[in-house]
Amino acid sequence: MSFPTVDDVLGSARVVSLPMRVRFRGITTREAVLLEGPAGWGEFAPFPEYDDAEAAHWLRAGLEAAWVGPPAPLRDRVPINATVPAIDADRVPEILARFPGARTAKVKVAEKGQSLEQDVARVTAVRAAVPNVRVDANGGWTVDDAVTALSALTAGGPLEYAEQPCATVPELVEVRRRLPGVPIAADESIRRAEDPMRVVRAGGADVAVVKVPPLGGMRRLLALAEELAAHGVPVVVSSALDTAVGMGAGLAAAAALPDLRHACGLGTGGLVTADVAAPRALSDGTLDASPVTPDPERLAALAASPERADWWLARLRRCHELLVTSGDTSFV
Repeated sequence: MSFPTVDDVLGSARVVSLPMRVRFRGITTREAVLLEGPAGWGEFAPFPEYDDAEAAHWLRAGLEAAWVGPPAPLRDRVPINATVPAIDADRVPEILARFPGARTAKVKVAEKGQSLEQDVARVTAVRAAVPNVRVDANGGWTVDDAVTALSALTAGGPLEYAEQPCATVPELVEVRRRLPGVPIAADESIRRAEDPMRVVRAGGADVAVVKVPPLGGMRRLLALAEELAAHGVPVVVSSALDTAVGMGAGLAAAAALPDLRHACGLGTGGLVTADVAAPRALSDGTLDASPVTPDPERLAALAASPERADWWLARLRRCHELLVTSGDTSFV
C-alpha cells in the first residue's frame, strides 16, 4: 500500500467535537479528525498541547487504520477496565455503572488541587465495588510523595499496579525499589519516549501501558509488545480518549496480541455524551473488537466549528509533511 498524499487524506477528513460528561485532562470537549480510506476509517487526535513532531505519530496511526486496516485478530472480544476520573467518592457508583461486568477499574489520582485523602476515599469507594483496582497518577508525584501516597492507597487492599506515579525513569526505578509490593506500570515513559524500552531496561516497570496513536499504529504496538514480552513485561492497551473510531484501532491491536493478561483501558467511550458511532455494548466486562464505521448523521451533528476545523486540518498538513520528509511512509 503506497503512502497517501495529503490531498487524498484531506479529501476524506471530517473534524468532530465530542462533548464530555466530566472534565478529563483539563478538557470538556474532545476534538478529532476522522479519515476515510480504502481500508476503513482512522483517527487523528493528538492533544492540542503536543508539538507537530509528536502529533505526526498519531497521524501515521490514523493513516494505517484507514489505508491498511487492522492486523489479523486472535480473539473476538477484549476485557475492559472501568475508568474513574478524579471525582468525589460519592460519584463513584455513577461512573462504575457505565461499565457493566468490569472486574478492573483504573482510578485517576494525584490531580492538581486535590488531596491524598480524596484519592484514598475515591479508591476505597471503587474497591468496595470492583475486585481489581489500579491507579494512575500521570507522573504527578515526586518519589517521596509516591511512596507516601501508595502506602496510604494500599492500606485498605492491594493495587493491581500504580501507573506512572512519577514523571522520570529514574524516579520510577526508585519507587519500585522502595515499594516492592506495588507493581509499577509505565505509560508516559513509553508513549512519549524516543526509546520506549529504556524504562524497562532500567528496571522501572512491571507493566507497560501502550496506546496505538503515539506509537504510530497498531502494528508498531504489536512489535513493541513482542519486544516487551521478551523482557517479561506484559502490556495493557489503553486509549487516548479516542472517538469510537480510534477506540476501534485500540481494540483491534488488543485483539491481535498473542498474550493479553490484563484488562485494557479501552472503555472510555462513556466519558463523552455523544460519539460518531453507536456505543459498543459492554458484555461481561468485554467489548467486541470488530471495526466501526461512523454514522453520517452523527458526523454531521458533531461537526466542529469552521475555525476549529481549519486549525485541525492545518495541523494535519504539517504532520503529513513531517512524515514524508522523515521518510516514515511505510506501513510494513
